[in-house]
Amino acid sequence: MRNKFFILFFTLLLPVIAQAQVKFGYLSYDQTLRSLPEYAMTQANMADLRSKFDAEMKRVEEDFNRKYEEFLDGQRDFAPTILQKRQTELQEMLTRNVAFKAESEKLLHQAETEAMAPLKEKLQKAIQQVGAEGGYAFILNTDGDACPYIDPEMGEDVTEKVAAALK
Repeated sequence: MRNKFFILFFTLLLPVIAQAQVKFGYLSYDQTLRSLPEYAMTQANMADLRSKFDAEMKRVEEDFNRKYEEFLDGQRDFAPTILQKRQTELQEMLTRNVAFKAESEKLLHQAETEAMAPLKEKLQKAIQQVGAEGGYAFILNTDGDACPYIDPEMGEDVTEKVAAALK
């Protein structure tokens, strides 16, 4: 008899539970990240580092172009062994330049990841704080058209709350 009562009670309570709304928040992660004061400084540092790598790439390209022009100008006068030696040098230079470019892109990406890590960690902590304090079941990231529509009656834009928590 007691089991039947619990089953009946649970069956009657189930529609009420199903109608209970889940509270959730949403924000643009990128926009909030870019609003951090440290973001501008990080981007400036990355631009400076990128310009240093670009300057070095330009230097090695100019060096290669100069040697290539010298090769083209003198190739008619070179002995076959010298011609082959110069061609080998140019090929080695080209290979090193391509390898340097690939390595510099990898290093720039790694540096950006490392520079952004503390900012992302800070933002994640603020999102968690707002989520816990606001009693949200979850907070959605609206970047990249992940959520093309969110009913403002059912969810809440927490961008300002997260920005306040960051300060």
